[in-house]
Amino acid sequence: MRLHRLTLTAFGPFGGTQSVDFDELSAAGLFLLHGPTGAGKTSVLDAVCYALYGSVPGARQSGGQGATLRSDHAAPAVRTEVTLDLTVAGRRLEITRQPPWERPKKRGTGTTLDKAQTWLRAYDATAGTWKDLSRSHQEIGEEITQLLGMSREQFCQVVLLPQGDFARFLRADAEARGKLLGRLFDTRRFADVEKRLAERRRATEAQVRDGDAELLADAHRMQQAAGDAMELPDLAPGEPGLAEAVLSAAAVARGTAREQLTVAGCGLAAAESAHAAAARALDDARELARLQRRFTEARERAARLEEGAAAYREAQALMERARKAEAVAPALELRESADAEHRRTAAAEARARARLPESLADAGAAGLATAARRAAEELGGLDSARRAERRLVELLDERAGLDRQERADADLLHEAEAWLDGWEETRTALQARVDTAQQAASLAEQLAVQREPARQRLKAARLRDQLARDTDEAVEQVRTAREQALRAKQHWLDLKEQRLTGIAAELAAHLTDGEPCAVCGATEHPAPARKVAGHVDREAEEQALAAHQRADEQRAEAERRLGVVREALAAATAEAGDTPTDRLAAEVEELQERYAHARGAAAELHSAQERLRQAGQEHERRAAARQEAAVRTASRVGHRERLDRERAVLEEELHQARGALDSVAARAAQLQRQAALLTDAADAARAAEDAAQRLKDADARLADAAFRAGFDTPQAAAAALLDAAAHRELQRRLDAWQNEEAAVRAVLAEADTAAAARQRPADVDSARRVADDAARHLRDAASAHDAAGRRCAELDRLSARAAAAVRRLAPLREEYDRVARLAGLTAGTSADNERRMRLESYVLAARLEQVAAAATVRLRRMSSGRYTLVHSDDRTGRGRSGLGLHVVDAWTGRERDTATLSGGETFFASLALALGLADVVTDEAGGVRLDTLFIDEGFGSLDDQTLDEVLDVLDSLRERDRSVGIVSHVPDLRRRIHAQLEVVKGRSGSTLRQRGTG
Repeated sequence: MRLHRLTLTAFGPFGGTQSVDFDELSAAGLFLLHGPTGAGKTSVLDAVCYALYGSVPGARQSGGQGATLRSDHAAPAVRTEVTLDLTVAGRRLEITRQPPWERPKKRGTGTTLDKAQTWLRAYDATAGTWKDLSRSHQEIGEEITQLLGMSREQFCQVVLLPQGDFARFLRADAEARGKLLGRLFDTRRFADVEKRLAERRRATEAQVRDGDAELLADAHRMQQAAGDAMELPDLAPGEPGLAEAVLSAAAVARGTAREQLTVAGCGLAAAESAHAAAARALDDARELARLQRRFTEARERAARLEEGAAAYREAQALMERARKAEAVAPALELRESADAEHRRTAAAEARARARLPESLADAGAAGLATAARRAAEELGGLDSARRAERRLVELLDERAGLDRQERADADLLHEAEAWLDGWEETRTALQARVDTAQQAASLAEQLAVQREPARQRLKAARLRDQLARDTDEAVEQVRTAREQALRAKQHWLDLKEQRLTGIAAELAAHLTDGEPCAVCGATEHPAPARKVAGHVDREAEEQALAAHQRADEQRAEAERRLGVVREALAAATAEAGDTPTDRLAAEVEELQERYAHARGAAAELHSAQERLRQAGQEHERRAAARQEAAVRTASRVGHRERLDRERAVLEEELHQARGALDSVAARAAQLQRQAALLTDAADAARAAEDAAQRLKDADARLADAAFRAGFDTPQAAAAALLDAAAHRELQRRLDAWQNEEAAVRAVLAEADTAAAARQRPADVDSARRVADDAARHLRDAASAHDAAGRRCAELDRLSARAAAAVRRLAPLREEYDRVARLAGLTAGTSADNERRMRLESYVLAARLEQVAAAATVRLRRMSSGRYTLVHSDDRTGRGRSGLGLHVVDAWTGRERDTATLSGGETFFASLALALGLADVVTDEAGGVRLDTLFIDEGFGSLDDQTLDEVLDVLDSLRERDRSVGIVSHVPDLRRRIHAQLEVVKGRSGSTLRQRGTG
């Protein structure tokens, strides 16, 4: 990068337009930028940085750019502008930047804000003209950054070379050096790698810890299942060896559980054998007791049978007579059934005839049947009348519905007519509200335009009043300053005259015998003049002169301030006019009130328009409803007439069908009851006749059956006949006696029973107690065996789950170990990283080593071969290593810290470091040539010999076709460096004065 020309306008301390021809300054290789403090040397460098990047270096970029960069000495109509002509990456470019500017309005009073502007042009060597490339801030910024290959911070560090920063860099600790190098070489990606590895380590650690927590939970479950016979490892989740310890403890617990299951199985087999033997003994005792009880009971039953033998024989005789009477029983039952049926049918016939009319009371069964058929036929003819009756109900409901619709449409028509009659008035009122709101909105816009000029005029009037007061004060101050200046001048002239009057005594004070007089040349001084009281000497006169000059300067300053105040007063008066401030304030307040009122009225515009739209929609809806109601009313007239005609026909038909009753249903019910009564009466008459004939036949059959069975009369046969319950009871008694007799004989004949009766009585209670004890022992053994089996199954299940969890965790644990090892290595906390060097520090250390090597080439020349900069990665205290910087002193052969260098040594060491860093950053940026460099203050700390050596090193930069600008106050540099750019400070702003090699 080579700078050709820089043009400034209203920038920093430069009120006008200034230009710098870098081509002329760079011809000698070295040029000097000097001037008094505060003149604006740094502003020249700021202008270069602003032209390239749109902002100034360091802390000077705080605040608004337009307010910070604009010169206080610039005329109001002159805009701040910086133009830089340079060659970069083989291209000749011109960048022009204008920061934001609050300029005076072209019409009226006040100011307006112009946005920042940027232009980029390229020089076409073939055509010999400039070509516009872009006016976009973003595009130009990206283009310049890409061409230079460095950010603004890197440019300010390697092109403007701030020596103070590198002096601090030499004395700084590793952390401070890391921050500076990190900004220059952009090592944030390595810090991001460290952060990413740390995040992955925490994530995988959390997953491993969660997996170990689940594994420990399963281990606790296995411990509970093992009955606390399992010892858990004293390890926390995440600690190494936890999985192996849990699996080992689980294996031991499973082995113990299987041994317990084997022991429980043996105990269960022994308990089962003992229980089986006790059960057999109990069964034998119970069987012996049962046989003994059976023999004793049989003997007792035989005795009771012997006592009841007579009753058994009597019951046999009764059973024999009953068997003979059973032959007559069917005839008896038939006669009883016929008699009961005859009585029942006769009663039913009497009841049925009692419900009939008197005219049919004596009619036979055939006559009653005929009358029932006639009633049924008449009932069947009423189906048509029922349908007519239902249709009549539907007609009445439909007719009522038409009446309701008629009334609803009448109400709707009345309401619609009433609303539509007032539609024009409603629409006119709503339209008037809309028009009023629109007029208020227009008035509000007009007042908004008038309000701001009125405010500005009021502000100018208040400033005018204040400046008028300030003008009066300034006039008084000028008058006072003039009087004081006159008095001081008169005092000085008086003292000067007094001194001249007594000058002989002052000259005589310096006379010496033998020395010639300065006035007459005589060597003898017989009567020298003597000082009188109140003599004024040279010191008093000079003090009076100085007081006069100060008073005159104060007068001039007071007159200058008066002129400034009068100019401001004239500007404020021109803007505000002669109108009193209170009147302007009243006008502003009135405008504000009218504006607020208009804004409030205009706010009703939307709601008024919405009401008008809704009213229009309501008008359309009402008109449509009125038309629909009229159509429905016309259609109902014909429908009503058809219903009335059908109703008349149906009512005539129903009058004939109902007869004297109220409804068809009542007539149908009457006929249905009449037919049912006639039918019941006919059926009852026929049933009574049939029952009488069956009773007569049953009497004849009963007499014949009794004679054949051997009974004298049917009554005797009926008396011998037993009913079913008595017969069953008698037969049961006979069968029970016979069965009991046979059973007793069978028991007494049994060999086992007889043998048991001859044995000792059985002891069942003792056998039961033994069997209960054996059963209890068996239950305990079975419970123990089941518990051992469940324990083994649960331990096997939990062990399998734990083994699966360990297999799942193995890859994750390997990943965690790998990530943790990498994270610790890059963060400098791993034991493998002996120097505790972070990854970013490692990269920066390599860069620092390159910078130290490049700086040493120039440092050795500046120090006559005495000093060499070396990079050190030793640890300091408890901190981390990697960014140490030492200097090797060839005179002592020892290596020491750079903080031990003297002031002059620190300067040229920092200069060498800055130049070396510029070379390294340039190579890092892609090899962009930096043909123009600037070096800030610090040369005043060097002696003449060291200064010559430093200038020789800087002059050697020309070998690489570079030009170096030195910013310094050192007077000796003005003699040594002929190409100079001087910043001259003045009351109206600074100016630039350039001198080339000639």
